[in-house]
Amino acid sequence: MTIKVGDRAPSGSFKHMTGEGMEEISTGDLFGGKKVVLFSLPGAFTPTCSAKHLPGYVQHAADIKGKGVDTIACMSVNDAFVMDAWGKDQGVGDSVVMLADGNGDYAKALGLDFDASGFGMGTRAQRFAMIVDDGTVTALNVEEPGAFEVSSAEAMLAKL
Repeated sequence: MTIKVGDRAPSGSFKHMTGEGMEEISTGDLFGGKKVVLFSLPGAFTPTCSAKHLPGYVQHAADIKGKGVDTIACMSVNDAFVMDAWGKDQGVGDSVVMLADGNGDYAKALGLDFDASGFGMGTRAQRFAMIVDDGTVTALNVEEPGAFEVSSAEAMLAKL
């Protein structure tokens, strides 16, 4: 079943790189007592993701955080090393937390996974963005296949 507005975010965890190396972050730590914009994309270093999706959140990070958002997080079905390298390549700094959903477990828990085997990419997360306030989804924008409109930084900024 696909998550919807009003639902509690499912429990899960991600890997991410810090100055001390790879660490795990639970959804409880990520969402608990915080307002978070979580956006997801099919893959690091892919065309739309690298040219538009992630750069938009980096560009608008201060505006988004100025609306009371504690954390902006980017999730993809890639490993933590790839997400870290992509974040460095994109100049993310500390504006966006780069979360690895390496096996697609969280995408599946959300009901927002898809089969990209035809592209040689296995199971991936759909392109979406959501606002999670203290563990509850208050906004959810899921893109149609191949589209990039409703999950952009600008679209989420308008929801805040």
